[in-house]
Amino acid sequence: MVVVLAVALLLVWQRLDVPLGSDHGRYHNKTFTCVNVVDGDTIDIGIPDGKYPHTRIRLWGVDTPETSKSPKGAMYYGDEASAFTKSLVLGKPVRVVLAPDKARGKYGRLLAYVYLANSETMLNEEILARGCGYADRRFDHVWKQRFIKLEQGARNRQAGLWQNVTLEQMPEWRQRYEQWRASRPE
Repeated sequence: MVVVLAVALLLVWQRLDVPLGSDHGRYHNKTFTCVNVVDGDTIDIGIPDGKYPHTRIRLWGVDTPETSKSPKGAMYYGDEASAFTKSLVLGKPVRVVLAPDKARGKYGRLLAYVYLANSETMLNEEILARGCGYADRRFDHVWKQRFIKLEQGARNRQAGLWQNVTLEQMPEWRQRYEQWRASRPE
């Protein structure tokens, strides 16, 4: 009987795209309510995560300016980016899509693409298209090139933060990128 059960479990496990009990099994392509917006690129969903009452999600591939609540202090357009994210998802259902190869970042937050429930509208993309954040070029992910194009479109239209942001108001990583880009021959 034990052997039959073990074989059955092995067959079920092999049919799944992800290991049993993983973050993918728990969160991927499932819908939850957004219960808190920490800032423009970080939200909490209403499902416990270990010792925490909610699960924290860092929007994968997007970096928004810090808000006045941040220990680092407010950055240009941080509060506006946070308000934009709140307007789209706070108290609403969202669908969480995880990358196949990396579910969590160095601070233990889920790294996810978040969709407005029952929709193909991705929050990560909306933030970039509206000029509320930066396409995070530091890490590879499946939508990296699309995110860069969305950011470029917002920059070309001078949408959101792109209307008045200066180099000094950008995150440090972005300042380094802009300086590197400016130093390259065309």
